[in-house]
Amino acid sequence: MSVTVPHSDLYEESHLKVLRLLEAHPELSQRELAERLGVSLGKTNYCVRHLLDKGLLKINNFRNSRNKVAYAYLLTPAGIAAKAELTSRFLKQKMYEYEVLKADIELLRKESMSKNDVTDEYERPR
Repeated sequence: MSVTVPHSDLYEESHLKVLRLLEAHPELSQRELAERLGVSLGKTNYCVRHLLDKGLLKINNFRNSRNKVAYAYLLTPAGIAAKAELTSRFLKQKMYEYEVLKADIELLRKESMSKNDVTDEYERPR
């Protein structure tokens, strides 16, 4: 039994990863965020803009140590609530996938054992 992940779940997983990283490191630039996520800068920009448009993130300006204007991405109260909901759904999905994987492994073990038993019978001297 294989588990397919709906397209929208992939976006939710990306959003959750972004929210988790920005909650822990609000000072990350989009480039740094993209590097940590292992995705393109364009995908990161799209995801961050979507979260900003939905009101889950807000941007604060500040001056960094090089006297340049930098940004801090902060989760809004709605963003904190969305992160909690996404985390719960993600955990449920991963637990389901884990149970399916365990069942698949058990089935493969049984098949492997029965195949080994048959092979052993043919290899034994008579």
